[in-house]
Amino acid sequence: MSTITTKDGTRIFYKDWGSKDAQPIVFSHGWPLTADVWDPQLVFFANAGYRVIAHDRRSHGRSDQVWQNNTMDQYADDLGELIEQLDLKNVVLVGHSTGGGEVTRYVGRHGTDRVANVVLLGAVPPLMLKTEANPGGLPLEVFDDIRKNTFGNRSQFFKDIVVPFYNYNREGAVLSEGIRDNFWRQGMMGGLKGQLDSIKAFSESDFTEDLKKMDVPALIIHGDDDQIVPIGASALLSSKLAPKATLKIYEGSGHGISEQEADRFNADVLAFIKG
Repeated sequence: MSTITTKDGTRIFYKDWGSKDAQPIVFSHGWPLTADVWDPQLVFFANAGYRVIAHDRRSHGRSDQVWQNNTMDQYADDLGELIEQLDLKNVVLVGHSTGGGEVTRYVGRHGTDRVANVVLLGAVPPLMLKTEANPGGLPLEVFDDIRKNTFGNRSQFFKDIVVPFYNYNREGAVLSEGIRDNFWRQGMMGGLKGQLDSIKAFSESDFTEDLKKMDVPALIIHGDDDQIVPIGASALLSSKLAPKATLKIYEGSGHGISEQEADRFNADVLAFIKG
């Protein structure tokens, strides 16, 4: 397995496919998944002539399970170390859900010297948690329930959450047992402590100032029927904060766009990169 070792001694697993001389695209996954969720994109963009890289976030997948430092700042710094150790330049950063927060915080902490473009898909910025300053966010009780269910029986919870994640509770939807099994498999590869910490990281991190520093072209894609990261408190606001953002709304789509609508998503991202 390919890994880097971060400054605090954590091994981060990554996939690195395609030509090493090509422009790199780096993918950051959502909670509680792994780099495997990006496989349809990795194959598509490698075949299109790009170098594609996807890593397992610390305490997820094949990366080390650590007790401390499961924070959004550390996730962003891990991404930074991956980019620097592989000496990647002119990078396209793609982040889904929690990964969108990771990418945004990377820009806030490390700048855009190595970055060409950013793609945020169903991403958590600017802030998921409801506060006085963010009345459109979700109440703390929502995230407390996620913590409770993850701690109490995460195996069952990872099977159950697939339903709203992929909008299988909408009229006419047909649940894919393959997608459910693959989601469960990836979730159970991670460490419970890190996954619990990550809930706080993705729900309580405020990315407002990070978005303002996103001075490269950014494509923000979001489903208007996303039941996990509602569009009103996320993409609709982020697209106004990032200086060079383009918002693309997928009508009727949920949270699992990169898998359920891979062809459309891949084409839109490819056009954005080339454009």
